[in-house]
Amino acid sequence: MSPSVWFSKQRRASTVILLAVFMTNLDLWIVNVALPAMGSSFAPSPGRAVTLGSLSWVLNAYAIALAALLVVAGRLGDRIGQRPVFLTGVTVFTLASLACALAPNLWILVAARAVQAVGAAAQLPTSLALLLASVPTQGRTRATRNWAAVGGLAAAAGPVAGGVLVQVDWRWVFVINVPIGIATVAAGLRALPSTARKEQGRLPDLPGAVLITLAVAALSGALVQAPDWGWLDGRSLLLFTLALVGTAAFTRRSLRHSRPLFELPLLRLPQFGAASIGTFVFGIAFAIMLLSNVLWCQDIWHWSALRTGVAMVPGPALVPVVTLLTARVAQRLGHGPLITTGGLFFAAAMLWRTCFASLEADYWLDLLPSQVLGGVGVGLALGTLVAAGVSSLPGHRAATGSALVNSVRQISATVGVALLVAIVGTHVGPAQRQGFRAAWLVAAALSVATALVGAHLTRAAPHTRKAPAATAAQATRLSDTH
Repeated sequence: MSPSVWFSKQRRASTVILLAVFMTNLDLWIVNVALPAMGSSFAPSPGRAVTLGSLSWVLNAYAIALAALLVVAGRLGDRIGQRPVFLTGVTVFTLASLACALAPNLWILVAARAVQAVGAAAQLPTSLALLLASVPTQGRTRATRNWAAVGGLAAAAGPVAGGVLVQVDWRWVFVINVPIGIATVAAGLRALPSTARKEQGRLPDLPGAVLITLAVAALSGALVQAPDWGWLDGRSLLLFTLALVGTAAFTRRSLRHSRPLFELPLLRLPQFGAASIGTFVFGIAFAIMLLSNVLWCQDIWHWSALRTGVAMVPGPALVPVVTLLTARVAQRLGHGPLITTGGLFFAAAMLWRTCFASLEADYWLDLLPSQVLGGVGVGLALGTLVAAGVSSLPGHRAATGSALVNSVRQISATVGVALLVAIVGTHVGPAQRQGFRAAWLVAAALSVATALVGAHLTRAAPHTRKAPAATAAQATRLSDTH
């Protein structure tokens, strides 16, 4: 094959993969901005609105299913080939997006979102493997950086794209995925390389995936419904009990199963365990910030989705910039100082909102400074937390550890959304001003806890000064994705 033909095929394959990754990354930001419009569309009557607790399942159904299936899908790709799993994932995601757009009621939309997550779970673990297989060895570092940069591009474009589409109709935030998905599958059938099967034997523990799904869903349900039912209501206590029992059963099964869904013993490794805790608590704070800003702009300031989307651009746009600019600092100083600094910046962002948020819109004093502080904090902390954990693992456990951390991110997002609903309440309006402030204080406290994790990593591993380039790039992308 001539070099020109190889280059052309390589470029087509890379474009197909990056387009699919961009589509799934974009979904997070678009759906958050569109959430209030969905609530208005599904209102049971003109005078009654869909509660925030019910709406939160549009986000949480996706995150819970994704967390449970990432490892399974990744192992399935190793077993039967990355190409068929990736293309199947794109197909499922595209069909589920169409189902979301056509959903006649909220709960069908929630179910379609869970199916969307099945498609995303098949795409995310296989996309990098396919990308690396499609380029020559000397081009892999650049390809990995491009793969990482897609998350930042989607984060910057997502709020505005969501705002524009919601101006037409919120259903267009899902319709837009359909032509992208069709084009990706059509081109992928011709351009994507076939990869060797790396693994034989049984898939990971599928009953374990069911247990963790039920446990996280029960916890989320308890948090979002307890404000209406009552914290000591029998139904709330039942859901909390199911969450506790499900978590205990999942943990016991994972520790004893020959092919567990999550290799929990990895958490006993000091640096990986600490970084995973930091990822979890910071992920909760990040989820609180993201959804609370959307709700505040649209339900308190009564801004349009488009104006909200434009207002939210500075934060996510700063994340990849800060990550890239501080890469050499991380190599010199290690992960800990960046995590500590990032946690403190994010805490400052939440405290700023607590002090300056007003019922009268004041973007320049209130939201913009918080966006800048938060964007710097996320850029410093989130990707670095992932890098700190994964880089501490033995080489043969790096992929497994990455999957575990990514699943932790999804679970933390679910807990963050549910916790925000529990604090603010299920009906958002000016009366919930103090609830928002309480949620921002919780996010600030979690961010300080993240900073303490960074301090612990600095003390525990002063000799660690450099993470592998590929791991850092993966971490950058993980900080911008689902």
